Amino acid sequence: MRFSIVVPFLLCTTILFGQYRFEGQVATAYKNQKVYLSLVENYRKNSRVYLDQIIQKTIADSTGHFSFSGGQLSPLNQIYRIHVDGCEDQSFHNNHFLRACPQTESLLFIASNTDTLSLPLNNDHQAFCDIHSTNPASTLLLEVAALKEEMIFDFKDHDSELSRSINFKKWFARFQEFGSGTNEPLAELYIYDFLSDRTNETYATYLEELSSNSYYEELLARLQQKYPQSKMTTQYNKELQSDLALITAENDTSSYFNSSYLIFPVLVLVLAAVGYYFQNKRKSGGENTALDTLTSQERKIMDAILDGKSNKEIAAHFYISVSTVKSHINSIYKKLGLSSRTEIRTVYKGNS
Repeated sequence: MRFSIVVPFLLCTTILFGQYRFEGQVATAYKNQKVYLSLVENYRKNSRVYLDQIIQKTIADSTGHFSFSGGQLSPLNQIYRIHVDGCEDQSFHNNHFLRACPQTESLLFIASNTDTLSLPLNNDHQAFCDIHSTNPASTLLLEVAALKEEMIFDFKDHDSELSRSINFKKWFARFQEFGSGTNEPLAELYIYDFLSDRTNETYATYLEELSSNSYYEELLARLQQKYPQSKMTTQYNKELQSDLALITAENDTSSYFNSSYLIFPVLVLVLAAVGYYFQNKRKSGGENTALDTLTSQERKIMDAILDGKSNKEIAAHFYISVSTVKSHINSIYKKLGLSSRTEIRTVYKGNS
């Protein structure tokens, strides 16, 4: 009876105070080496080890076994890394954390401070390939990594630009469907980091669908609901708003220049046509206004002048005196602003 009471009490105490235990085996080459536990608080810094991420270290024993335990972790899920490093004893010592170290083996996983997690060697005696955990989310990052490998393999059969574009969209949909189905936004951030990485071929597709796909806003809502105080939630929100603003600015600029390509040539043609119209109108309009001031008799005499007739011929044709003809011609000169027959013929020849 005493045993049955103590065991539940101990289990409740462990959960109450958040006692975690992460243990496992390292490969033979890393026996008696240091093993590190790191907290990843920036999803853009998950590809390698950073000194400021390390929160605990231990040493694998002669059999390769190691263990981390305690109660100082968050009660909420977070992304952790366990890694062992064979570069540590080289001449540059801890500086290798800022470089690529080929002797490093590591594993990313999701856990909280109440989880028990085991990392056994696989059948080939390789470390960090399998996870046994009380937390169902612990294996999700391994599953995402497997999807990445599958995607890379799939792209070997897509050579054309169109084929690759279609395939990218297919894989975006597949990753997003997997992520939203995990009920774990941290796993979705791990996917988002991959798809939106500016150095990846996926970046163009990410920008293309960002303004039309509601997935990214929905992910933000899930993060704010489950991890409202998380640094990653704040980081994602800032990045998302920045990228949306970038897309909006590029679309506005593109629309402006695309419209300009059509508007500017049309505007030039319109201005040229208007200028030509007013130039001709000013010339012809000025002439017609002056001609309209002539009386019918003066217009007839002007037509006779344009026909090359002399004053006597005009007088005989209209049965008027030569002096009357001269009087009409002087009136014509004044009204038209001219001073000779030659000017009349030069300006009005063909308009009679």
